[in-house]
Amino acid sequence: MLATIHDRLRNPDAGVRRIAVIDLPYSDEEDDVAPLLVEALADADASVRLEAAKALEGFEEPEVLDALVPLLKDPDAAVRDAVAYTLAELKEAASATPILPYLLDADAGVRAAALHAVRALRVDAAFEPALQSLTHPDAGVRRAAVGVLGYLKKPQALGALTEIAAHDADPEVRRIAVGALSYAGDNADVSVLPALGRALADPVWQVREEAATTYARTNSQLGVPNLVRAMDDEYWQVRVKAARSLGKLKARDGVLALIEALLHPVSNLRKEAVIALGEIGDSRAIAPLERAMHDPDPDVRKLSKLALTSMQMPKQGA
Repeated sequence: MLATIHDRLRNPDAGVRRIAVIDLPYSDEEDDVAPLLVEALADADASVRLEAAKALEGFEEPEVLDALVPLLKDPDAAVRDAVAYTLAELKEAASATPILPYLLDADAGVRAAALHAVRALRVDAAFEPALQSLTHPDAGVRRAAVGVLGYLKKPQALGALTEIAAHDADPEVRRIAVGALSYAGDNADVSVLPALGRALADPVWQVREEAATTYARTNSQLGVPNLVRAMDDEYWQVRVKAARSLGKLKARDGVLALIEALLHPVSNLRKEAVIALGEIGDSRAIAPLERAMHDPDPDVRKLSKLALTSMQMPKQGA
């Protein structure tokens, strides 16, 4: 006789219990799997707890949260990460309530996991703990804190985020902070653009790439000179993002740099330059785009034709 799912969940072999937990959501033997998964969260074996935490994604019943949240302090880091991931998929802001006490936990791993868990819930109660966590010695905590502040989009966090973007010792923290500055909106000219300018000179190219991307989201023309200079960056990945931002900002001052990029050996950059020139619509780009219609890359040729077509269409209201 085949063992039932209940038998397997109580098998003395942890490997059998683990597979049973994985199978449980797909089993025809149980209509209500949540109680059994909650029970598995208390298993003595970390691999069983981990699979139970993963399987509970999407459950927001109070009893599930009451069982999951304490596992943010699980001794096994992989279990903590799984719990944080599952909690991060919560949709109801009220679900953050049991997580809030963990946001300033003394253990860096717990604190980072809790911050990650509440990030997408956008609860105001997470703001102050996240702000305090920007100075935590652990880079993982600072990364998670920047993520929370980026989701909350509060103007009063911009000063702290610009400071982190410029001076944090961890390049990934700087990169995330630069990306978080994209919500600045009307405050960008005052506090954010200087920070983005510094980020475009960061020694780590991924930070410069993020800065080039973020410029377009500020909708400010004041960053255009920096983006034009970024078109000479030693990394083509940074140039690609700079080209994209110049196009989105419809920056006519970037036309000559974009025309020059049409000759770059990396086709991805040539494609972005073509798209940007089409978005800007400056007549100086017509002849270079006509030449680009003979580019060795078929995508560049196709995009050049589309760009020229869009530039020659009559403007609405004309």
